Amino acid sequence: MHVKWIAICLALGFFAAQVFADDQEQKKEVAVDKAQVLEQKAAEKGSDAPVAKKAEAITPAEVQAVDPAGTAPLDDAITCLARSIYWEAKGKDSADMEAVANVVMNRLGHEGFPDTVCGVVKQGSEKHACQFSWWCDGRSDTVQEDGPYATAKEIARKALNKQLPDRTRGAMYFHDRNVKPVWAKQYIKTAQIGRFLFYKPKAGSAK
Repeated sequence: MHVKWIAICLALGFFAAQVFADDQEQKKEVAVDKAQVLEQKAAEKGSDAPVAKKAEAITPAEVQAVDPAGTAPLDDAITCLARSIYWEAKGKDSADMEAVANVVMNRLGHEGFPDTVCGVVKQGSEKHACQFSWWCDGRSDTVQEDGPYATAKEIARKALNKQLPDRTRGAMYFHDRNVKPVWAKQYIKTAQIGRFLFYKPKAGSAK
């Protein structure tokens, strides 16, 4: 009888795990589909894009179901944005991470930049001149810390939902405050947030 109960418990555990996995996969698919619609709206309307309606907004549970191990290919808006936030600002304050998200979203659809989040993140890689250095530094892009990545995904969710205030005041460029790149002189400084300085084009167009 004891062996029978063990077998039943194992079967129930396996069933519950399968149900959970199916639920997570469904949430992931819903989140990815919503993100695609939201990035299209953001690219079309830029900073004037309205906050997502309740039915189209990505939920916290949905966004966390996307790329849970931090190893997925960068081929959807959530993963590309979250991974960029993570690698550019992990280990820093949430304000720094939110500001990186602001820059990506400010670039989206703007003249001189692609109209998809992944396009913005990967821009320049074909010429070995990446806009975001982590994308083509030759190192693994696999996530190393679960906590900061979960935070990055939540920030990405708010950014795509247009629920994230723009701390950078329209910035499209940034750099660590400990360096002084030559290109910064071409732009208007808009903000200093944590360890980063932020800039936007003087004439409203990007390069």
